[in-house]
Amino acid sequence: MFVLTSKKALPLILLIDDDLVSREVIATVLTMLGYTVHTAEDGAAAVVLLTAAEGRPEPLRPDAILMDAQMPGLSGTELIAELRARTGARIYVMSGSNPPPEVTAAADGFLLKPFGAETLGKLLESSQPESLPSLLDANDPVVSEEVLAQFRKLMPEPAVRKVYESVVADLGRRIDALSSAIAKGDGAEVRRIGHAIKGGCGMAGALEAARLGAMLESGATQTGDNHLDNRQALLRDLRTAARRLKNMLDVEMPA
Repeated sequence: MFVLTSKKALPLILLIDDDLVSREVIATVLTMLGYTVHTAEDGAAAVVLLTAAEGRPEPLRPDAILMDAQMPGLSGTELIAELRARTGARIYVMSGSNPPPEVTAAADGFLLKPFGAETLGKLLESSQPESLPSLLDANDPVVSEEVLAQFRKLMPEPAVRKVYESVVADLGRRIDALSSAIAKGDGAEVRRIGHAIKGGCGMAGALEAARLGAMLESGATQTGDNHLDNRQALLRDLRTAARRLKNMLDVEMPA
């Protein structure tokens, strides 16, 4: 059984802003609110912080990310995609004007500059796990032992790894599309994406992601007044499931 356990850390925020004054002011406010803050002056620097490397084997694991919507170099939806590939943290964009709709759709929330400490605090409180209970159990297997054993009988280990690399990559694309569909309130698209996740991940034995996909497909998240929050919880859990699957792949089948 492949099990990955998690340990809750103190609230940690990654702040990405190319403007030094804005970066320092927001970081100060965050610190006063009780958050631990790491800053990056651009998208490329943020990606480095989130990536393991020689001399830094443990990447930064923020609870939430605040990023300026318009920065030189890596920015906008391209930056959001890079961040999603490396972390399950919620991502909030900030801007002094309304950013392109595809940017806000890809993010988990938007802050119009200037904003006050109270507004910022309320937004970040919503990113904490207590507000959106997780549907994942750290004691559950990431991958079905039976399915993995079948793959290993049929093909060599490098080929098995490629299968799961494809699953992780596809899941990342589905999650990006799901984030956009949720932002638009497109229930039919949410269910369609859930069906695709359930099918693809189910075939590969990726149990956590397949179960979450089935819940999205069934429309179970639409009951009650808090269905949007429930969808956001599933979206967050899918990102966690994708990260766990990638971690399992790196541990059990290193390249």
